Amino acid sequence: MDGVALLSIFVLSVFVGFEVVSKVSTILHTPLMSGANAIHGIILVGAVLVTGHADDSITLVVGLLAVVLATVNLVGGFVVTDRMLEMFGSRPTPGGDR
Repeated sequence: MDGVALLSIFVLSVFVGFEVVSKVSTILHTPLMSGANAIHGIILVGAVLVTGHADDSITLVVGLLAVVLATVNLVGGFVVTDRMLEMFGSRPTPGGDR
């Protein structure tokens, strides 16, 4: 495929992804974040594999950038999911334990 076709697919996928995610109700965001974290883990493994087989320096640089961004995305997704799950936990009683 040429670059224009790949760029067109990327732009269309961004629009479709935005429309799909914006229509999700608030109660489903935590399960979707967990699923997204699993997908980001797969992306991270793929980025590591591609970087490991890099033959030239540009592929290595792009692969390392992909590994860094996928790692940040994965860790950030777990942090956000943890914070969202804390909202559903029991609240401490005012005044503490007496």
